[in-house]
Amino acid sequence: MLSDIDKNPAVENSIESRLSVFLSPIRKSKAFTYLWLGQWIAMLGSSVSVLILPLVVYSLTDSSTALGLAMTCYMLPNILALPFAGWIVDKTDRLKLVMLSNGVRLFIMLLAAISIFNGSITLERLYVGLVFYGMMEGVFNPAYSALRAEIFTPDIRNAANALSQLSIQGVRLLGPALGGMLVTAASPGAGFALDSITYLLSLCCFMMLGRVLAAQRRHRQAGSPTLDGAAITGEAAALIGADSAAKTSIEPMAGTMMTEDSVINHRPGADHSSSIDSSSRTSADASAGASGGASAGGASAGASLNDAGASSVRTGFAAEIMEGVHVLRGLPWLWITIIAFSLLNICYTGIVAVMVPWLFKVHHGLSPSVYGIAMAGTAVGAIAAALLFGSKRSWKRRGLVAYGGALLGGVALLLLSVINWVPGLVMAMMLEGFGMMMFMIIWEISLQELVPAESFGRVASLDLLGSFALLPVGYLIVGYLADTIGGIPTIAIFACAGIVILLTALCSPHIRKFE
Repeated sequence: MLSDIDKNPAVENSIESRLSVFLSPIRKSKAFTYLWLGQWIAMLGSSVSVLILPLVVYSLTDSSTALGLAMTCYMLPNILALPFAGWIVDKTDRLKLVMLSNGVRLFIMLLAAISIFNGSITLERLYVGLVFYGMMEGVFNPAYSALRAEIFTPDIRNAANALSQLSIQGVRLLGPALGGMLVTAASPGAGFALDSITYLLSLCCFMMLGRVLAAQRRHRQAGSPTLDGAAITGEAAALIGADSAAKTSIEPMAGTMMTEDSVINHRPGADHSSSIDSSSRTSADASAGASGGASAGGASAGASLNDAGASSVRTGFAAEIMEGVHVLRGLPWLWITIIAFSLLNICYTGIVAVMVPWLFKVHHGLSPSVYGIAMAGTAVGAIAAALLFGSKRSWKRRGLVAYGGALLGGVALLLLSVINWVPGLVMAMMLEGFGMMMFMIIWEISLQELVPAESFGRVASLDLLGSFALLPVGYLIVGYLADTIGGIPTIAIFACAGIVILLTALCSPHIRKFE
């Protein structure tokens, strides 16, 4: 039944209606609430650690290359874990993987805090910790993305994504300022200790989420179509939303994209049945050969059976990974953007992760608290973008809006190379946060709309793999170039390169016309 807000367009345009739409996920879904709180709390500690890590590295050495190597130690295992993590995510309990990765990261951050407090921290130990932290991040990201696609049902999807990003940026607004104060007033160890505590609290929220999801499954198994007032919940609703979006987005470009039927044919169910049939035939043939031979022949047949089984497992794993590739091949908006951002992230992330800390601490000689305020400015801009996006039920020409936001972020980073006034630097970071958040929200929604739920983990892994694959090399190049030709020219070069990459991607009609 339609609500009064749905019936009356005049009321819909009111401030109260926009606020009601924006907060609807909390009202409609307990699962969303616990997922939102769990990630919100964990992000608070992570936002503190993100600010503290470069300061710790620069306190041990003034080398930008050392910070680039630290980021490489974090990103490389993250990337290597992604293909396997995506396959595991689609085959096991996603919530358990989220809790496992957060539990391990809690332990790592606690060890880091203890090492700083007792003075035993070294670059080598920091690098080792970042390797394991990055590995767990590689498991967490596809698991959390798939869990979010399951819980963000079509009736709350726009508002849920906007509210999630708003809250994340809210803690990023608080986190850098809090981290700067902790480093100034106490030590970096206090920030890492805070991070471990927030991981513990987040685990409690995810445990409550597990109870809600278990109750939803029991309702579905009992044949109840509703829970907590939601007409459709969980994975079924996400799948319906994905199929509906696929129909509307894929059919207009049937000449260059896979049809919905061809996407369905690549789903895991078909792969599993063919794999099982193949394995059964292999087993039957091996058994027949064994029954007709002597003991030595039986041993040989047994070895052949083991080899065939191992080969079947390897083939099945490769087929599962390629299933995500098949889905992406039918969606040009997704694969073109993944390729473009695999290059763009070298430019943008290299500037933000390596050069911005150098710009504030080394080049301008500013205090950690000022750097924290600047990073909080990024969150302010992102919050403004999330509020703007979440206040509308739908957006037109989303491809242009998304890429326009990313271009705005590139211009803001370019301004960092010419601005010396501290408030101007903060405003540039705000502009960067606003532009990139507009892109990020549209990108997340498009993934949830277009990708089938049962393939989401693998597609999310490919997305993350494409985004992160070149980052380790990028961090090293950015750090080395900064030490060689100077930090300011490096910022300008990589910002301009990122803008060129985006303009090149916009030459594709699949990007410009994406709705």
